[in-house]
Amino acid sequence: MKIDINCDVGEGIENEHLLMPHISSCNIACGGHFGNAETIDKTIQLAIENKVLIGAHPSFPDTKNFGRKVMNISHEALQKSIENQLKLFINRLALVDEKLHHIKPHGALYNLIAVDEKVAKVFLKSIQKYSKDVFLYVPYNSVIEKLAIEKSIKIKYEVFSDRNYNNDLTLVSRNKENALITDKEDVFKHVLSMYKGKVKTISGELKTIKADTFCIHGDNKNAVSILEYLFEKLKKEGIKIA
Repeated sequence: MKIDINCDVGEGIENEHLLMPHISSCNIACGGHFGNAETIDKTIQLAIENKVLIGAHPSFPDTKNFGRKVMNISHEALQKSIENQLKLFINRLALVDEKLHHIKPHGALYNLIAVDEKVAKVFLKSIQKYSKDVFLYVPYNSVIEKLAIEKSIKIKYEVFSDRNYNNDLTLVSRNKENALITDKEDVFKHVLSMYKGKVKTISGELKTIKADTFCIHGDNKNAVSILEYLFEKLKKEGIKIA
């Protein structure tokens, strides 16, 4: 048995060298909420050294709020920004003869296209140049999932190892105290449950969920210790991170 654990990286935390040995795919910030050619190159190199699959992590063009607030931006401007972020990222990958494995939107954009059909369509239009060859990471039972399937875009269902869920399978808002899971044992229990197809929501209900890839946020204050703990505990369960 195996599990894919992904991590949002290249976001200025400078802990990638500690994260990469314990993950199997990564999502690299490409200039929307954070990042430039230098940070992208550095993170790509670490991913290559650790044999980690490489994904692009486009966002609302909002470094001030780290891409975690919905921007009042036109659809045209959003599409252009995402296209430019991906163009930069693909160009940096080409310099080291590496290919893109997946695309995963970041933060507020990720959450918005899970529920907003118009913005989801804009996002799919902005990635259409690459969507035949790469996976799109999407949440289960979301608007973006359904639209991507309709367009025959390859998807991987993503769940969040260090975030709590509402009953409708949306993530608990980061404005709330119980949004993040920082205790490593709690994260492990959360991961194991979702691996088996069920997620316990904040109200204690068990809901069906599909999970192909499990995210740990690189900016979680306990990210490194959580990943080290997951690696050992999953190993004991006969589950390999790969």
